[in-house]
Amino acid sequence: MRLPPTLLRALRPSEIGGLLMDSAKQWSTHRASSKGAALALYMVFSLAPMLILVIAVAGAFFGEDAVRSELFSQLRDLTGERGAEVIQTVLASAHESGKGWIAALISIFVLIFSATTAFAELKASLDELWEVSANQKSGLHSMVRSRMLSFGLVLVLALFLLISLTVNAALGAARGYYGDLWTASSFALVAEWISSLFSFSIVVALFAVIYKLLPSAKISWPDVIPGAIVTAALFLVGKWGIGVYLSRGAAVSAYGAAGSLIALLLWIYYSAQIFFFGAVFTRQFALRFGRKSAPAAESTPAADA
Repeated sequence: MRLPPTLLRALRPSEIGGLLMDSAKQWSTHRASSKGAALALYMVFSLAPMLILVIAVAGAFFGEDAVRSELFSQLRDLTGERGAEVIQTVLASAHESGKGWIAALISIFVLIFSATTAFAELKASLDELWEVSANQKSGLHSMVRSRMLSFGLVLVLALFLLISLTVNAALGAARGYYGDLWTASSFALVAEWISSLFSFSIVVALFAVIYKLLPSAKISWPDVIPGAIVTAALFLVGKWGIGVYLSRGAAVSAYGAAGSLIALLLWIYYSAQIFFFGAVFTRQFALRFGRKSAPAAESTPAADA
């Protein structure tokens, strides 16, 4: 099976180097570091309601306790022990809400609005990185669409968590049923590798869905997939690097009791830099090798969000 000529050209070392250089320039030009700081702040306020919705949706299938346990396990792997502790504390406080159906109804609306705020800010940042013209993203229709897409992405997060729970439950059942036979068999190692590859595919799919659906620009799936793969790979490497940096404690120890919150903010900030670099990489790939579905470079840049 022969690879498409466009893909063969994109895999040339000179093309890859030029693509990375252009992506780095665009990342700097659009001040992605500032966008990461803003996103970190929005994410901290949206994190609790977002996770409450994810737990509620996924918990309808697996039970809230199982979902909560799996979620915190994954968050601990991502953000470290201190970041996970902050999230647990915030979620515990969020559940101590008022009683009564009126309070519950108001809480639901506030919950949905708060949970989608971070994604709405993320959409505004992606529109600017993709240089979407102001008239493409203005108006009430655009605002409603942004909130609906944001809520849809929260549901997508719940779906991916369900898939992860299913895979982990299947592996756990196999370990429990076969016991030492499973541990000693070569199939266990193969299953672990397949599980890791599947987890990576889930991360790629999540980035691809966000890059495809969230911006106002029309982007084709073939143009999104390479950027999603690169972003997922950078995210895994960055997760390790951020974890090593935060584990030393120098960055957060000076803040005392607030150190755990600072650790979470730093993790979100550095992760946002990787995400935004992946976004500009996706755009540059689309402009160089894609189906020309990306907005033209001469279009009017979007106003700052």
